[in-house]
Amino acid sequence: MSESTSLRREVHTTDIAGKLIFLGTGTSVGVPVVGCGCATCTSDNPRNHRTRCGVVLGLPGGNLLIDTPIELRLRLTQERIGIIHATLFTHSHADHIFGLDDLRLFPLYTGQPMPLYCEANVEQQIRQSFDYAFHAEPVNTHRGARPQLEFHRITTEPFDLLGTRVTPLRLRHGAGDVLGFRFGNVAYCTDTNEIPDESMALLQGLDVLILDALRPNPHPTHFSLDEAIEVARRLQPRRTLFTHISCKLEHQATNARLPVGMELAYDGLQVPLS
Repeated sequence: MSESTSLRREVHTTDIAGKLIFLGTGTSVGVPVVGCGCATCTSDNPRNHRTRCGVVLGLPGGNLLIDTPIELRLRLTQERIGIIHATLFTHSHADHIFGLDDLRLFPLYTGQPMPLYCEANVEQQIRQSFDYAFHAEPVNTHRGARPQLEFHRITTEPFDLLGTRVTPLRLRHGAGDVLGFRFGNVAYCTDTNEIPDESMALLQGLDVLILDALRPNPHPTHFSLDEAIEVARRLQPRRTLFTHISCKLEHQATNARLPVGMELAYDGLQVPLS
């Protein structure tokens, strides 16, 4: 039996079909924040412990990861998600790509390179940040020594992935462009402080809206909580879950004052996919 065949048979994975799982819901520095002694950072409520943002979706054709946050290996093992079949990127900031090396194992399980779906500028940044994975002449000492990756260029045009129609959504993140995504009646819009009109039109009729809400006061690249609430009121999804949350928003106290149908997400939260 070959090594790759053995790994494919032995991989342990939990069935997450029909679910979206929050791997991380925190801002770029995570929560607790290093050196911070605020009530949120010192809280013993596990819902105040936020790793860097990412989600995984159990789709008909396999498990789809959105972004590769820094704590990726830790969160995949904690949630007992044994395999990822494809990865989709919102943008190329460090907290969203620097867990990329943790994808190395999956090609050994599947027997094929990990497909990465992203815009051209994100591919460029990944190639620069992880140049060792793309050397023309391999410098490997053994199989699996570097990630086996295969890029698939996307735009704002809808496309099919793992048996599901994916609708990319153009978002503004300060001066930069990023992507959100809609899957059926669920949309994921992290790292944004402006949703253009054409994307607002694509966000109508949602069951679940997942939306950036960094902190109480305004920020140059993220929605504040009040700004995010206003977006949710305009779109009127059945349920709104806020993510990319700083330590300025304590979980229980913030949820107690949010409008009906709106709440802070937390690491490990599971949402049914329609």
